[in-house]
Amino acid sequence: MEAEYWHQKWAARDIGFHEGVVNSSLANHIDQLGVPAAARIFVPLCGKTRDIAWLLSRGYRVVGVELSPVAVSELFTELFTEIGLAHTVESVGDLRSYSAHNLVVWQGDFFALTNALLGDVDAVYDRAALVALAPPLRDQYTAHLKTLAESAPQLLVTYEYDQSAFAGPPFSISEAEVNRHYACDYQVKLMARETIDGGFRGRVAADIATWLLEPRVQ
Repeated sequence: MEAEYWHQKWAARDIGFHEGVVNSSLANHIDQLGVPAAARIFVPLCGKTRDIAWLLSRGYRVVGVELSPVAVSELFTELFTEIGLAHTVESVGDLRSYSAHNLVVWQGDFFALTNALLGDVDAVYDRAALVALAPPLRDQYTAHLKTLAESAPQLLVTYEYDQSAFAGPPFSISEAEVNRHYACDYQVKLMARETIDGGFRGRVAADIATWLLEPRVQ
């Protein structure tokens, strides 16, 4: 989707994609990543997800990237209110870095983020990035993500439903598409598939799938 689309969503408070609780796929499958508690987890297109506070509470270090300055500002306001997490802000080229104890969030265009800025990551958690992107951007996103994360394993959450019945985002991502993006570089394992009670937003029958991507040995 175009950047302006997401800026308008946040400005209008049209953020039904924001989950107010910890994502169950993360809570149920984080251990499958096989990384230690102090690992550095990359959360692309993170919004102001509650998952960040949960990861921090478990002892993980977190680095995110998010387009919307509104989302990032609200994230850090909530973290300060809830756990007293203070932060600093620094402009770095076209991005802004929000830094706190065990947490860095880059505000700006995902594609402007470089390896040098991101630093090393031990794992990737993608609940809201791939599914947020229209088809033309998904190839670019997955290619850049693999460049940034290098050999890090990934926990990926997708939806699958009749795309003709709901325009998205979030978009429907089939198993075939997950494999098309990742199977050459990762062993792709389906960890869970659940039918969403009442359908997707009450409009269309849908499943939610949780994937573990483990880098192939070169």
